[in-house]
Amino acid sequence: MLKSYDGATVLITGHTGFKGSWLSLWLRKLGANVVGYSVGTPSTPCLFDVAGIASDIVHVQGDIRDQRSIDDTFQRYQPNFVFHLAAQPLVRLSYAEPIETFETNVLGTLRVLEAARRCPSVRAIVNVTSDKCYENREWVWGYREDDPMGGHDPYSASKGCAELAAKAYYRSFFGSDDRGGRLLGLASARAGNVIGGGDWGLDRLVPDCIVAFHRGEKVILRHPEAVRPWQHVLEPLSGYLKLGACLISDPKRWSGGWNFGPTGQEIVTVGQLVESLACSWGEGKWTVESEHQLHEARWLKLDISKAHIELDWAPRLSFQQSVNMTVHWYKSYYNEADSLHLRHIIEEQIEFYDKLI
Repeated sequence: MLKSYDGATVLITGHTGFKGSWLSLWLRKLGANVVGYSVGTPSTPCLFDVAGIASDIVHVQGDIRDQRSIDDTFQRYQPNFVFHLAAQPLVRLSYAEPIETFETNVLGTLRVLEAARRCPSVRAIVNVTSDKCYENREWVWGYREDDPMGGHDPYSASKGCAELAAKAYYRSFFGSDDRGGRLLGLASARAGNVIGGGDWGLDRLVPDCIVAFHRGEKVILRHPEAVRPWQHVLEPLSGYLKLGACLISDPKRWSGGWNFGPTGQEIVTVGQLVESLACSWGEGKWTVESEHQLHEARWLKLDISKAHIELDWAPRLSFQQSVNMTVHWYKSYYNEADSLHLRHIIEEQIEFYDKLI
């Protein structure tokens, strides 16, 4: 099914980010012509730079809130697939920058959808949001695709808003060729917390752990008992790719919301993840700082039954495999491996994962 990408033009917004960088490399291996659109690199260091990804794709710098810029990119490159990943992705930063968070995550999504509406080559859009788009009730059951949108913090609420905006666009413009519309596949992908080599996101658990372990410092945890649907970055990306290919074949059937997360047995706490990272690294300590913390959900779990039954998608890696693959990449980085070797590790891990599908 992923042969649909061979020779196709694929536009990725947010391609310089952690997920976007991995997705760019995977699509290139599938034979796609990748066009990336991003406002810049999100961190220093950055996987996009470290792995030399710019040399293998078309790299366009622009803001997704700029309609003229995103329109020009769509019209110039005429993409067949669109993976919209560009976002302000941090919960804690959303408290400090709520307006920018809503503008980027909601208005930015609308700008991308509007550009796609004006571009006749586009046949499938995968709008990547977050597991935090759901109204979190702190219960033990996994959230299903038809559960209400919500969000306590600006980031989570912005992702819920982006979901509603995408749904309105599909119903108004993409779900039918009646009344001057067009039939175009538009799916929303909601994934859990991802880990993997090359993530240097601000205020992210795995990068914070790796940096602390490397320096011989303690990791400071806010909520070690919090439960998150951790998964290796290749897991949701495989779902996004399969979903995009399905949208081409039958837009009406596959449009809508989809959850991609780990199985129930692989859902662990923050503390358990840190202990596993430290064990795989060889050493590492952590402490808890719980005073004056902003609100964060303590229990978050996705129900992936729909993707498993209808898409025939399921996570393939165990929790420990995910941790070991992540640590292996970072150890190579800190052992001063060059860009070609760091990129080769990613490509090897993609090939290993491909054999499991």
